[in-house]
Formats: sequence, C-alpha cells, structure tokens
Amino acid sequence: MRLKELRQKHNITQLKLAMDLNISQNSISRYETGERQAGYETLIAFADYFGVSVDYLLERTDNPAFLKE
Repeated sequence: MRLKELRQKHNITQLKLAMDLNISQNSISRYETGERQAGYETLIAFADYFGVSVDYLLERTDNPAFLKE
C-alpha cells in the first residue's frame, strides 16, 4: 500500500493522520508496515484524505486520479 509514501509526500506525521481520521497511530504504523490490512471503510477514508483512488492506494494503478464515468 502507498500509505507511507503519500503521508510523507504531504509532510504528515502518523500521529496527525491518525488524529485526523480518528484511527490509532499504532494502526497507521501497522498499515504502513503491512502487519495489518485496512478494511474497505478505512481504505476509502485514506483515499479521500489524500485525494487519490483506492486502486492507486493499493498499487493497482500508477494513476492517482479517480476514474469518472
């Protein structure tokens, strides 16, 4: 998952991200290291927060934009 990459690109600490999304900092750390997998609601929250698609977040595409039909 590109969570750490996005977080660092936006100069956001794990603690700030955790506080903004009401998730524990420990969970953020585990998502970033792959020790834990985020559920779909959390994935959507991350994608919305960074303005990218869930597919981009999950490394299924290199295009961060949402695909609109």
